[in-house]
Amino acid sequence: MDVVGDRWSILLLREAYYGTRRFDEFQYYLGVAPNILSARLKKFVDLGMMTRTPLPEHSGRHEYVLTKKGRDFFPTYLALKKWGDDWLAEPAGPQVVFKDRTSGQQIEIPPPLSARGKPLQLEDIEIVPGTGAVPFNRERFGGQLARDISIKLKRTRGVLRKSQKKR
Repeated sequence: MDVVGDRWSILLLREAYYGTRRFDEFQYYLGVAPNILSARLKKFVDLGMMTRTPLPEHSGRHEYVLTKKGRDFFPTYLALKKWGDDWLAEPAGPQVVFKDRTSGQQIEIPPPLSARGKPLQLEDIEIVPGTGAVPFNRERFGGQLARDISIKLKRTRGVLRKSQKKR
């Protein structure tokens, strides 16, 4: 969330996906203060999501180009955009639609699927510690603490199984 967890960062990426590359263009399209824009662009360059490339026709001016890391965020952006289009767009529809250049078809975000090939629901997932989990998360998602919390949650929902009563 440190990378894209604020309004200007996600809007800046949106503009980069629209093809915007120059500082003055970002500022024009976003209406963002120069100091905020400069800080966000620097952050994206420092994180390796964009590169700052000199413009040959204008000495001292640069453009900001998405790197592979920045381009790899695009599906995440599309998922966020879909949610916004579904829940926040005006009745007339979304402001912008992405289309496939070859077919002209609108790009659709497929729903995530479970291992059984069904649309994934929150209730279908289990959270387990990953290989890089810190001790707190190992305990939280894989140890006794996780089981105790699960039991407490089930009790608060009024569901208490016999196997849990024996503990």
